[in-house]
Amino acid sequence: MARQLTLVPAPGRSESAIRATVEPAVRACLAGGAPLAVLPAGPAAAVDAARTVLRPDEPLEDGADLVVVTSGSTGGGRGVLLSAAALTASATATLDRLGGPGSWLLALPTSAIAGLQVLCRGIVAGSRPTVLGEGESLAAAVDRLPAGRRYTALVPTQLRRYLDTEPEALQAFDAVLVGGAATDGGLLERARAAGVAVATTYGMTETAGGCVYDGIPLDGVRVRVDGGIELAGPPLALGYRLDPRATAEAFVDGWFRTRDAGALGADGRLTVQGRLDDVVITGGVNVAPQAVEAALREHADVTDAVVFGRPDDEWGQRVVAAVVPAPGAQPSLVGLRPWVADRLGAPAAPRELHVIATVPILHTGKPDRRGVAAAIGD
Repeated sequence: MARQLTLVPAPGRSESAIRATVEPAVRACLAGGAPLAVLPAGPAAAVDAARTVLRPDEPLEDGADLVVVTSGSTGGGRGVLLSAAALTASATATLDRLGGPGSWLLALPTSAIAGLQVLCRGIVAGSRPTVLGEGESLAAAVDRLPAGRRYTALVPTQLRRYLDTEPEALQAFDAVLVGGAATDGGLLERARAAGVAVATTYGMTETAGGCVYDGIPLDGVRVRVDGGIELAGPPLALGYRLDPRATAEAFVDGWFRTRDAGALGADGRLTVQGRLDDVVITGGVNVAPQAVEAALREHADVTDAVVFGRPDDEWGQRVVAAVVPAPGAQPSLVGLRPWVADRLGAPAAPRELHVIATVPILHTGKPDRRGVAAAIGD
């Protein structure tokens, strides 16, 4: 018998609404009873785009219990087909890695896999979610968490913000997972020096969320690097909604081809070097935008940064940086080029600089590089 998707609108950051709508829908999904997709909160165009990908009138593929629409950070979004078994395997392996069941603070959108997995982990652990309300302080949300082990998941921008404003609240967690985007080494050092039990996560919707913690795969997850990073194991998705061609290209013999560059150390630890699609080739040298962004954020004049490539008659591509200035600062190309060159080599130094008010974020928490590039124009 054909199964149909149930679409649930994301209710934003309302704890009562999430407990009344999304949480019970996720419970039913994990029980295999009601296939689910959570529509993003936001502009009507984003909701319509998600509906177009999800095509709820079409029968659902066999074995799928949850469909999550990706952010489209490297192109058009897709609907990722996940089974209840994959979601449960991911949640169970995460709890085992972190030291056992606990209560979770939800601080991420429930339309993205990172937020949905916070709900899944809480359900597997036998707890209900505490939701960080819109405009609520982190400390106030922590005070509402039950006693016992406490966990949360953040994107790097949130971690940076709370380190600036509420470091004591971060210290209250037994683990703070940070993922969704590349996390600067300097930010991690700062968090750990402040007594925050931070762990980096690497994964994506196609792996039911983070599946590699601090470079080490979760139990059952396998990693190899063959041109790009490839992942296998119980949390793997079934494929893409109504897109057999894309599924066949990305999922091969039980492995998912991530399109991320990386390297495996002798100890089996994975180092992620950024998206293969994002690499800027300038003067024949490959430059990873994430590495340049990390270097720029360490400069006293810069609060945040986004880096991308633009066609260049002389260099093939030139490195372009858009930076958010630190309060009272005026970043300049003259000051930032040698700073980056000293750390990453001359080819990585930006040849074009733009000052922006803020870095726009996709609903998954990733920086919207394409949006910044489009806004700046040629």
